[in-house]
Amino acid sequence: MTTTLYGITNCDTVKRARAWLDEQGIPYRFHDFKKEGVPETELDQWLRAPGWEALVNRRGTTWRRLDDATRDSVVDAASARAVLLSNPSLIKRPVVNWGPRGGVTTGFDAAQWKSHTV
Repeated sequence: MTTTLYGITNCDTVKRARAWLDEQGIPYRFHDFKKEGVPETELDQWLRAPGWEALVNRRGTTWRRLDDATRDSVVDAASARAVLLSNPSLIKRPVVNWGPRGGVTTGFDAAQWKSHTV
């Protein structure tokens, strides 16, 4: 299994992450949430690790645009799953499955990513 980067094409953080992977010579497959949807099997795995709290982007405009009742309803993995499936832009990007390097990460942190490329 190769590294898979999940995100949205026009997201600046995803763009930086893809550029970093290219600079490091790390082959990866890009999965665009807008074009390909959120893969439910993978989402279920991500909800366990790195965990639903790491997946829900509470700083973005999509979160702020949700009504109070929806925001207040996100209290565990099951409630986060429902909201993330209906609002893919709420997923903290990028999500990277490092394949044989192991683990799944959210967000872009070059220092953290280095440990997955050794």
